[in-house]
Amino acid sequence: MQTPWEYRYAHRVQTMKSSVIRELLKLTEQPDIISFAGGLPAPEVFPVKEFQKACNQVLMDHGAQALQYSTTEGYVPLRELVSERSAHQGLQVTAENVLITSGSQQALDFIGRLFINQGDYVVVEAPTYLGALQAWNMYGAQYISVRADEHGMVIDELEAALRIGPKFIYILPNFQNPSGSTLSLERRMKLVELADKYGVPIVEDDPY
Repeated sequence: MQTPWEYRYAHRVQTMKSSVIRELLKLTEQPDIISFAGGLPAPEVFPVKEFQKACNQVLMDHGAQALQYSTTEGYVPLRELVSERSAHQGLQVTAENVLITSGSQQALDFIGRLFINQGDYVVVEAPTYLGALQAWNMYGAQYISVRADEHGMVIDELEAALRIGPKFIYILPNFQNPSGSTLSLERRMKLVELADKYGVPIVEDDPY
């Protein structure tokens, strides 16, 4: 008997679509195409030798530990290093506040899983990063778009969105994807003031 797979899938699978990012990356593998669709770093600047040296050093000094299962939160010395570097940016965090993920897409999925119920509102820039939308569509998010210009999100139009009661504000303040804009200092300060006024957390996506 052939297994009727269509009856085995979870209901949420019906809302799933092919990954836009995956389809974009397929194009980058074609040698005759120069794609401007994704934020791909220039491969010629990858520190390959430095990575090789670091991997060799880890395997020589801590090989068994490096290859063994670890805590879900991530390698403790790495989390401590991240918290120390965050302190240089004025963030008062400890290793207990740090979670290591396998890339930003997993982090975005975790955020959706933790905060978003079916029908919840999320404030986003217009346009915004498609990977975030794809991660949160699975959880039934609805989006309140706030216009952006060459200086980032137009904060003067944010308060109306906050009155609706969103779960959080999602923003890429530095070299925004896909527009490339950077949020001005004046707008950053006003963004924080408004978020504090309405008690709405800010999810900052800062890959660069």
